[in-house]
Amino acid sequence: MGLALISVMSVLICKNIESEGPGTIEDFLKRKKIPFTIVELSKGEDIPPANGFDALLLMGGPMSVNEDDIYPYIKKEEELVREFIAGDKSILGICLGAQIMAKALGSKVYKGEQKEIGWHDIELSDGGISDALMRRLAIHPYVGDLWRKFKVFHWHGETFDIPEGAVALARSELFPNQAFRYGSRAYAFQFHIEVTKEMIYDWLKDEDINLDKLKTETENLFDVYKRRAYSFYNEFFTPNKKYSTPAAFSK
Repeated sequence: MGLALISVMSVLICKNIESEGPGTIEDFLKRKKIPFTIVELSKGEDIPPANGFDALLLMGGPMSVNEDDIYPYIKKEEELVREFIAGDKSILGICLGAQIMAKALGSKVYKGEQKEIGWHDIELSDGGISDALMRRLAIHPYVGDLWRKFKVFHWHGETFDIPEGAVALARSELFPNQAFRYGSRAYAFQFHIEVTKEMIYDWLKDEDINLDKLKTETENLFDVYKRRAYSFYNEFFTPNKKYSTPAAFSK
């Protein structure tokens, strides 16, 4: 008998700006009938008590985590990170959300040498290869083999140091720290796993990039990327699942 998907009781989603929402994560949660609450922090909405949720999602935003004097809700998100970790609950931080996690765990967040925008490779570390959830992201949804290097979508200019006690999961050519895991259920991704095509085109319409090239790459890569993301979500939103030992990798 196969194992049924076990949903968390409820998911708390913190948006730092209206345009950077949960994208394919929201689609997945609706499909699996997993209850969630979205808090629009930039609109002044209050964060509800954490004890009513089992998973926390921290979304991206153009501001810096070091601008918490301008955006005081960033400090509240840092407190949430520490509270969820202390409660052994699931966390996923994306872009700014990952940087909030890093800062909450005592690491520095700072500007990179240049922005990383568009579709670029990440390469899994040995820690990433041995991580059950990262392996789900790395497995090609059609071929079925595990890729150590594959393309993800980036839109960021800052980066972070890996917190003490965390496991580095991935790097890119421009940014050596692309992802980490803290404990067993807290994941931080510098890249945007959650994007839809519409989000990509909306975000980058005013950036100084080759939009024709971006559209071609997005049309060619998005289907596989979305399926990789859904595979990760299936693992992330299945608590207490038994994980297998690491498989051999290729590519």
